[in-house]
Parts: sequence; C-alpha cells; structure tokens
Amino acid sequence: MTEPSATSDMAPKRYATAGDYVQLLKPRIMMLVVFTAIAGLVAAVGVTGVLINPVMAAIATLAIALGSGAAGAINMWYDADIDQIMTRTSTRPIPSGAVPKEEALAMGLIMSGVSVLLMWLASNWLAAALLAFSIFYYGVIYTMWLKRSTPQNIVIGGGAGAFPPVIGWAAVTGNTPVDAWTPPHFWALSLLAHGEYEKAGVPMLPVTHGAKATRNQILLYTILLVPIALLPVATGLGGWIYGLVTLALGLV
Repeated sequence: MTEPSATSDMAPKRYATAGDYVQLLKPRIMMLVVFTAIAGLVAAVGVTGVLINPVMAAIATLAIALGSGAAGAINMWYDADIDQIMTRTSTRPIPSGAVPKEEALAMGLIMSGVSVLLMWLASNWLAAALLAFSIFYYGVIYTMWLKRSTPQNIVIGGGAGAFPPVIGWAAVTGNTPVDAWTPPHFWALSLLAHGEYEKAGVPMLPVTHGAKATRNQILLYTILLVPIALLPVATGLGGWIYGLVTLALGLV
C-alpha cells in the first residue's frame, strides 16, 4: 500500500488499497473492451478460417485488457481536477487522496508499454500498432483535447470504443476490413449527469445545447444505426438469422 504524497492537491488523504489501483483501470469499461475484442477475434476465425494458437489468443486478450486499463489510468490522472468537483467521481482513487497523480500516470504509461509489447509478441505488428493508437486516442485525443473543448467530444472520442474488435480481428488476420468495426455509443450518461458536467465546466452536449437537442441527436443516431447494423448481411459477415434479429432489435 502506498501513502499519498503530501504535495498532492487531492483531499482528503488516506491509504491506498488494492481496490483503488483496480479502480484506476476502470474495470467495467475493461470488461466491455475485452468482450468486444474477443468477439472480433472469434468472428475473424469463423469468417476467414485463419486459426490462432489458444495461448497466443489469451495473451493478446490480456494485452487488450492491460491497454484498456492503461488508458483508464491516464484518463484518471488527467481528469483528477474535474473528478474532484463532480459528486459521482469524487470518490475515485486520485481525488479521494488514495493514489498520487504521478503514480497513476506512471502506472498508465508502464502498462501501455507492456500491453503493446505483449500484443506484438503474441500476434503481429498491426494489432500492436492499433492497440497503441487506441490508448493514445482515449488518453490524449479524447481525454486531453476533445473532452474539454467541444460538445462533440464523445462523438469523435467514441471511436476509441470501436477499436477493440478491430484489434481482435487484426490479431488473427493481420488486416482490418470494414467487418471488424463497431459503432460507438454516447450521450446517455451525459444526460443523466449534465448538472455534474456543467459544474465541472465540461462542454457535454446537454450542457451546451440542452436535453431536448441531445435527445434528438440520440434519436437521429439510433435511426442511422439500424441500417448500419444490417451491413454485415451485405458483406457476408452475418447471415439471415443475424439480419432478422438485428432488424427486430433495431426497430425496438
């Protein structure tokens, strides 16, 4: 356990637990990332017939999990100031005083390097490069730039959530066809927490344009998502069962 630095501006101070370090990795997001990455990996095997050694597949999946955790730690390091302001994030490891900011950053950077190296050793350079870019995309492009500068932050930044199945596919095949991509999600959380974002000065769409405009945008993107979700039928990735189920769910 690490005692927080006396120079940290996060308060109150307390001792860190193993749970605090796990929380830095954003484990719930990590589970979603791993699930979609495995979906991309399995789909690649099923569609292309290319096989991957089970041990190497497990290591590649571990690398993706570590990369997701690394991006989460970097995000918490940079966002510690606004996390301290918002009620729903004020108990996170850094604003609560458990983990020093510099320690979270070091953890994120080291895990980033380890994850990319593992992916390279377990699969190929393309999957490793995509993993490295996905960490950079979430940790730098979204967290450091988009989040605080534009109401389209999570529209553009949501691309980070579309990378895991692409990485899983690339780990098997060494390429990234259109079948590997998945559309991101956004704005639902910002509607629920718009007051918190406004207090922290984060220009989420409900803060800058209001709840009604945000709901209209959600509806528009949902309508667009229905035909996009049917594209795998046209590309051959999905069959008629997939098409029927997708259409039914989309209409719902």
